[in-house]
Amino acid sequence: MEGEPRLRVSSAAGRWVLLATVLGSSMALLDSTVVNVALPTISRSLGASLAGLQWTVTGYTLSLAGLILLGGSLGDRAGRRRVFLIGVVWFALASALCAAAPDIFVLVGARVLQGVGGALLTPGSLAIIQSTFAADERPRAVGAWAGLGGVAAAIGPVLGGWLVQAGGWRWVFLLNLPVAAAVVVVTLRHVPETKDPAAIGSFDVAGAVLAALGLGGITYALIEAPEPSGTVGVIAAATAGAAAAAGFVVVERRRTRTPHPVPPMLPLDVFASRQFTVINVVTFLVYGAFGGLLFLLVLQLQVVSGYSPLAAGAALLPITVLMLLLSARSGSLAQRVGPRWPMTIGITAGAIGFLLMTRVGTHASYLTDVLPAVSVFGLGLSLTVAPLTATVLASAAVRHAGVASGVNNAVARAASLVAVAALPAAVGLTGASYHEPARFSDGFDLASITCAVLLLIAAALAALLVDNDVLRPGGRPAPAPEAATCCPVGAPQLQPVPARGTSRLRAVLRLASRGVTLAVTGFGFRPGVRLAVVGLRCGSYLAGLRRRDLGRRDLDVWPKPAGLRVALVGAHVGRGERRRRQRPRP
Repeated sequence: MEGEPRLRVSSAAGRWVLLATVLGSSMALLDSTVVNVALPTISRSLGASLAGLQWTVTGYTLSLAGLILLGGSLGDRAGRRRVFLIGVVWFALASALCAAAPDIFVLVGARVLQGVGGALLTPGSLAIIQSTFAADERPRAVGAWAGLGGVAAAIGPVLGGWLVQAGGWRWVFLLNLPVAAAVVVVTLRHVPETKDPAAIGSFDVAGAVLAALGLGGITYALIEAPEPSGTVGVIAAATAGAAAAAGFVVVERRRTRTPHPVPPMLPLDVFASRQFTVINVVTFLVYGAFGGLLFLLVLQLQVVSGYSPLAAGAALLPITVLMLLLSARSGSLAQRVGPRWPMTIGITAGAIGFLLMTRVGTHASYLTDVLPAVSVFGLGLSLTVAPLTATVLASAAVRHAGVASGVNNAVARAASLVAVAALPAAVGLTGASYHEPARFSDGFDLASITCAVLLLIAAALAALLVDNDVLRPGGRPAPAPEAATCCPVGAPQLQPVPARGTSRLRAVLRLASRGVTLAVTGFGFRPGVRLAVVGLRCGSYLAGLRRRDLGRRDLDVWPKPAGLRVALVGAHVGRGERRRRQRPRP
C-alpha cells in the first residue's frame, strides 16, 4: 500500500478489514479462555495429572509471551498481511493437532505450536488496523477492534462450556478451523499488504531464543519440582533457565547501549523511566495473582463444587461483562483524577474478591458464594487495567510507546505463566490432591489468600510509588489509550503505536524557520520568501490537523499556528534584508 492509509470504518473496505482482524485476534483470545473450562474433561479423557493440565495452559502462554515482540517486528519487515495470514494458518493447523491429540504429551506440544501462531497473528491484527485506516478514523477502528474482541472474551467461557458439554473437549479446538478459513478468505480478498519502510536490520533471533529458553526452563522447574523422581532434571532446567534469562539481559543490554546491526527485541533503556519500571512490577504481581487463581477457580468449581463445564464457564461471565461496561470509564476517570487511586482501589477490590472466593467450596451456591466473589473481583479488575495501561504508555518515551505496550503485555503473560506453574505446588496441590476434592479445596483456599496478599502488595506499591500526575504532563491530560474499550483478563490490551507526528511536525517547523535563517545570513530575499511560503502552507496544513493525530504533547510544545508565525517572520526579515541591500552604498 503506497502513501497515507485512507480506509474509513464506514466504508465497505474498512468493514472487511475490521472483520478479518477481529475474527483473527478473537480466535486466539477465545482459545485462551475456553481451554480453561475444558481442563477437567481433558484430564479425565487423557488421564492427565495436574502437572499435565498446568502444561496445557503454560505451553501456550510460554511461546506466546516469548515470541509476541518478535512477531510484531516480523510483520513490520516481511509484510503485516503475510505474517498475519501465516499466524492464522499456523494457529489453525496447531488447533487441529490439539483436537487429534491421543495423549497429554501431544496436546502440550500442539499448544506450544498454537502459541507461536498466536504470537504472529495477535500483534499483526492491530498493526493492520493502524497501517490501513486513515489517521482520523484509527481511534474508531481500534475501539471497534477492542470492543468486539471484548465480546469474544465475554462469550468464550460460556461457549467453551457448552462445546465441552455438548460435543466433547476436542470441539474447543475444532471451532478454530472454520473461523480461520473465513479469516484467510477475507484477508486475501480485502486486506491490503503494508510494511514499515523504516524497519531495517535483522531480527533479534538470539534474544527471542534466550527469552523462550529462560521462560521454558523456569516453568519446567516450577511444575516438575513437586515430583520426587525428577530432582536432577528440575535442577538442570532451573539452572539452564536462569542462565538463558541472564544471557537475554546481557544480549539486549549490549544491543541497546552500542550501535548494532540487529536492533534489540527489548530496548532496556525503556526501563530508564522509574514509573515504567514500577508499573511493570505492579503488572507482574497483579497478573500473576489473576492468572494463577483463575486457573484454579475453574477446577475448583468443577472438581469440588460439582458444576458442569457450562455452569463453570457461565460463572465467570460477570468478570468480562463488568470490564466491557467499565474499562473505558475507569480509563477516563484516571485521566481526570490520576491513576494512583483508581489502581489502588481496584487492586484492593480484587484482593477482597479473592478472599470471598474462600467461600466457594462443596455444593457452593452461585448466588451467595460465587457471584459476590467474581463480581467484586471483576469490579476491581475493571478499575485497574485501563489506568494501568494508560500509565504504561505515559511513563515511556514517545519513541518507545509501541515497545512499552508490548513489554507490558509480555510481562503480564510471563507473570501468569509463572503463577500457573508455581502456585499449585506452593499451596500443596500436587497430582494426587487433584483427585481428592477435600484436599484440593483446602489448597484453593490457601491459594486465594496467597493471591490476595500479592494484590495487597501491588496496591501498596501503586499507592506509594505511582506518580499521580503521570497522565497529566505539564498540567494537561495525556492521550488516553485507544484500545481501552475492553481489557482482556489474560494481559493488558496491546496498544497501537502513536502516529508519527513528532518528527513530521519538527521537520515542518525547521523548514519554515529556514526562511529566517537564510534571510538573516545574507542568502537573499528570494530564498527566504520561498521557504517562508512553504512554511505558510505547512502552517495551514498543521492548523487543519486534528489534535489527536499529532498527540497533545506535540501540540503543547509546538502550537498549531507555529508554521504560520515563523513564515511571517521569515518574510518580514527577508523584506528587511532586501531593503538593506537596495540602499545606495556611500
